[in-house]
Amino acid sequence: MLLAIEQGNTNTLFAVHDGSDWIAQWRAATEASRTADEYAVWLNQLMTMKGLAFAALTGCIISSVVPQSIFNLRNLARRYLNIEPLVIGENAELGIDVRIAKPSEAGADRLVNAIGAKLVYPGDLIVIDSGTATTFDIVADDGAFEGGLIAPGINLSLQALHEAAAKLPRIAIQKPERVIGKGTVEAMQSGVFWGYISLIEGLVARIKAEWARPMTVIGTGGVASLFEGATDSIDHFDPDLTIRGLLEIWRRNAQMTD
Repeated sequence: MLLAIEQGNTNTLFAVHDGSDWIAQWRAATEASRTADEYAVWLNQLMTMKGLAFAALTGCIISSVVPQSIFNLRNLARRYLNIEPLVIGENAELGIDVRIAKPSEAGADRLVNAIGAKLVYPGDLIVIDSGTATTFDIVADDGAFEGGLIAPGINLSLQALHEAAAKLPRIAIQKPERVIGKGTVEAMQSGVFWGYISLIEGLVARIKAEWARPMTVIGTGGVASLFEGATDSIDHFDPDLTIRGLLEIWRRNAQMTD
């Protein structure tokens, strides 16, 4: 069985694949200082509740955008799973052409998403990943990563409003019933939510105009589901994009060592 670890700036996903299906998934808040021992205790308890054990894991792949955490995640695999993990950006061959000026600058999560998207969706793609940052990544018809855009995430916008304006409260993200808010909280929710819908619609339109070929748009990430039904600019919502990409990278590397 494979343990896939996908770490963003806000949350870290641990998922177990049994060779046929994803059989378990858990999320934890990302904390760069969390040690391998702490990860092991937490993960062991959750796996036990699912009737799983560390001994059943035969592989581990790690994708992280938090460099400080990679050491501890690698040690989790080495000490407790007796596995040398594949780490995106280090010892994992991705098998993807990266067509940007400095390929080493492409984030691990963006490349994994590109691979996961191309497994399912044909043609030229725009992958929108809504997390701590909102990324718009272009995947060519031949599967190459063509670059994209990075914007602040919706949570960062809410946090900035609260921290920079003394009278604006901390609020939860949700789709408001109307665009014009009748109170401070409603006005903030509307501005952030519909502002991000406009951001998505505007950037998708500009990307398509510049690309000048038909493109399919896929939404993924922690808050992507909030936008479902609110815009026609996103063709598909796919929460499993990243772990699908990790599984494919694992399989590609396994074939290389056979």
